[in-house]
Amino acid sequence: MIQPLDIGEYRNVYEPGKVECASTEDMRPLEEIIGQERALRALRFGLEIREAGFNVYTAGAQGTGRRTAVRSFLDELAKTKPRASDWIYVHNFENQYEPNAIALPVGKGARFREDMKQFIEEARQALPRAFESEEYAKRRDETLQALQGNRTDLIARINQKAQEAGFTIQMSPIGLLTIPVINGRPVPEEEFINLPDEVRAEVQRRRDALNAELRSTLRQVQDIERQGAEAVKKLNHDIALYAIGNLVTELKEKYADVAEVPDYIDAVQNDILENVQIFLGVPEQQGVPPQFQALMREIPFRKYEVNVVVDNAGAEGAPVVFEQNPTYQNLLGKIEREVQFGIFTTDFTMIRPGSLHRANGGYLILDVEDLLRAPLSWDGLKTALKTGEAVIEEPGERMGFITAKTVKPEAVPLDIKVALVGTPMIYQLLYRMDPDFKELFKVKADFDIVMERNDENSEKYADFMCNLVREENLRHLDREAIARVIEYGSRLAEDKQKLSTRFATVADLIREANFYAASDGTEQIERKHVTKAIEEKIYRSNLIQQKIEEAIRRGIFLIDTEGEKVGQVNGLSVIGLGDFAFGRPSKVTASIGVGREGLVDIEREAALGGPIHTKGVLIINGYLNNNYAHDKPLSLSARLVFEQSYEGIEGDSASSTELYALLSALSGLPLKQYLAVTGSVNQKGEVQAIGGVNEKLEGFFEVCKAKGLNGNQGALIPASNVQNLMLKEEIVEAAKAGKFRIYPVRTIDEGIEVLTGVPAGVRREDGTYEEGTVNYLVDRRLREMAETMRGFQPTMAK
Repeated sequence: MIQPLDIGEYRNVYEPGKVECASTEDMRPLEEIIGQERALRALRFGLEIREAGFNVYTAGAQGTGRRTAVRSFLDELAKTKPRASDWIYVHNFENQYEPNAIALPVGKGARFREDMKQFIEEARQALPRAFESEEYAKRRDETLQALQGNRTDLIARINQKAQEAGFTIQMSPIGLLTIPVINGRPVPEEEFINLPDEVRAEVQRRRDALNAELRSTLRQVQDIERQGAEAVKKLNHDIALYAIGNLVTELKEKYADVAEVPDYIDAVQNDILENVQIFLGVPEQQGVPPQFQALMREIPFRKYEVNVVVDNAGAEGAPVVFEQNPTYQNLLGKIEREVQFGIFTTDFTMIRPGSLHRANGGYLILDVEDLLRAPLSWDGLKTALKTGEAVIEEPGERMGFITAKTVKPEAVPLDIKVALVGTPMIYQLLYRMDPDFKELFKVKADFDIVMERNDENSEKYADFMCNLVREENLRHLDREAIARVIEYGSRLAEDKQKLSTRFATVADLIREANFYAASDGTEQIERKHVTKAIEEKIYRSNLIQQKIEEAIRRGIFLIDTEGEKVGQVNGLSVIGLGDFAFGRPSKVTASIGVGREGLVDIEREAALGGPIHTKGVLIINGYLNNNYAHDKPLSLSARLVFEQSYEGIEGDSASSTELYALLSALSGLPLKQYLAVTGSVNQKGEVQAIGGVNEKLEGFFEVCKAKGLNGNQGALIPASNVQNLMLKEEIVEAAKAGKFRIYPVRTIDEGIEVLTGVPAGVRREDGTYEEGTVNYLVDRRLREMAETMRGFQPTMAK
């Protein structure tokens, strides 16, 4: 018969003496990411390779520090990379609805904006001075004087011809009017129609002849006026060019090495020369409020502004952007609007960048769950990565809805690496369901939830604690507190040879321990503070566990922790409440009878058993066939059930428990009720590892403690689960006092021997078992049931 587990195996104690320093105050802060060598190797590859599609998906469980690790890694990597370009949007003088995007060397974006602002201010001063000068007035008069003389001569000739023909010329809004003169007096139209027909006909004949000459002469006057306007325009152009020429030349020379900027400056100059009048002042309009007058004076100059959408002047290396709210507009940019005179308007100055623009030339970090929750964001990101361009457009326009006319900014070429942070489940879903995903995110960085518990990693664990307390100004941990936290890391990992990498949970524990240390007024966090933090965290969440234990203590839930019974055993299960999980003992019973139904799982029949639990019951049937049906058919009708279970049951960790109950019922041997059982079984009778072994053992221990420890209580666990034991110190102390014990079993035979105190029995060459053993009694009962079934003749009703 197997012996109880050595007490040293109950918990992997970390000796405080292994901690080299007296406290975290004497340690060096952690300068690396620990326990994630595989993920860091993948990150380094994915972020260094420049080929398209090698973006990174960082997969890992919540609290493993994925986000922090990626951010820290990229911050360091980005410092070794060159700074990214600045990006600006400027007015497109050929099409105002399609602003131009221009890349400038880092730091020159804001400088160019200020230079353009100063240039326009100087132009607004220089142009009025030039056009108000005496030299301009003189040249303008000289230009117009000769043309004015020609115009005067032509008008005089028109008047002379009109007098000779008996008419006078009169100006009107609709042109020149020829009014007949009779007897030296102009004749109005109402008198003219009353003249004799012969007179009117003669006057009309002379008028037609005169009008023909007037039209010819009037065309000559208009040509002279047009020549005058063109001459004035050319003069204005020359004067304006002279006034701003030096300013333009100086600006172009300053940015001669920047592509597109000199051409843009030329376009600005041409537009100024074409619209000199706005620089000379806009006359005030009657009835318009003063505040609007000022706005109307400034609006024409807005097209000369420079909209700096990306400014990397203050960066130390390539940009690293972590977008915490990746909505479509936050990711890809937006075009704002403002109200002018009651109307929504927009222009290139209201273009706002998205995270893609700000991270261009560097790295963008996104939480994939937030990204997928934001409408259009995932599709927008994929389009940008596939096309290599960041396009700013309205969401409604992207969806094909009708939208108001707006600007359509030029796309910005992308040179970016995107790192998505999410869970392995989302990675699998995207990989299977979205064909674009595997082409755009070819690198997977898998963050593990555990790492090896060795001296090197334990030291790094302590360095992590040092980092945390220094960054958050907490109390330092002494040597024993450090050891206690390391033990807690193994408990989180559910493996005595591992440490959990759920650093968020470990950090919360230290913060809470710091609170209790502050309450006690101690200078450092001690072991008792860490222990209290663990206990208080459990206490805040274990109300349901205590209610169940109370129900067991009061006999509402029937759980025996003393004595022996046939066909009944205490099974162990785990109840998860999200932030807390605990073990609960359940009574498992088996009943048998003669029949052909075989093994019936009552939980399945009641639709309470899950598929894995059902598989476990079927495996039990296979075990019975493998061990007892070589020379006879199984004529068995058995029922298995979790008593007082009113919710669904899933998993196969109770399959060995159910098998023990069934073997007890068949053999007639009672099982020790002060021993609980957990473990799954295969058809060969091997007991297999299960999950939640610590919670299960602690749950049964609490029940035994509530009902009274008698020195016999304990539990059977799979031997392969010994490596997972990190039981609380109270159980270790109880075991040292001989009040609780654990039996590691490898086979059903080992377990049934412990539970019954009777040898299991080994099958002999002739297929029989040693007399008096458990297997002998089971085999004999099954044989009797088979013979009973064979000799049974049902009575036919008459």
